Amino acid sequence: MGDHDSVRGSYDTVAEEYLARLRDELAGKPLDRALLTAVLEQTEPGGVVADLGCGPGHVAAWLTEQGATTVGVDLSPGMVAAGRAGFPSVEFRVGDLVALPANDGEFAAAVALYSIIHVGPDELAGVFEEVRRVLRPSGLFLVSFHVGDEVRHLDEWWGHDVDVDFRFLDPEHIVDLLESTGFSIEMRMQRTNYAHEVETQRAYILSRRT
Repeated sequence: MGDHDSVRGSYDTVAEEYLARLRDELAGKPLDRALLTAVLEQTEPGGVVADLGCGPGHVAAWLTEQGATTVGVDLSPGMVAAGRAGFPSVEFRVGDLVALPANDGEFAAAVALYSIIHVGPDELAGVFEEVRRVLRPSGLFLVSFHVGDEVRHLDEWWGHDVDVDFRFLDPEHIVDLLESTGFSIEMRMQRTNYAHEVETQRAYILSRRT
């Protein structure tokens, strides 16, 4: 779990600045808002939506503003602390994507925006199996990631010392993994970066637990 330790420590280090810089990030991402809205519109009323790898919880907070009950899960205690302080309407839990702190079938839907990029290639199938475990039958799962086959390493982030890899992923491979772990694909799309984002292609896949 050494890689997870470095990811955890890196996000702990930047947690406060991350929240300050990105708490209103969705205001400039109309396609992301549309996809999140599509998830909510297809989620049964009263069902809990999980934000997996939630960071400081700005996406979970936006979902809550739309009327959802949300639970944010993040590896970084620093991120969870920042989220609890910044968004008291959201429930937060510290936890790893490979062993989610949730009961079987607890969530009606789940989103994971740019969090699987920190998971090792040999762990991705296990992550999707965990997501399937915590979703109700027919629950939706929206995942996003950077497209490609490179690994970008940061040892400095916003003036802070960090040690974290950002893994770019092949959409075909992610589709295959989702289907092999019990999901059916409902939508897939790619977009270019917005002007304020890092210059990458971004993939979004909406799937349903079978």
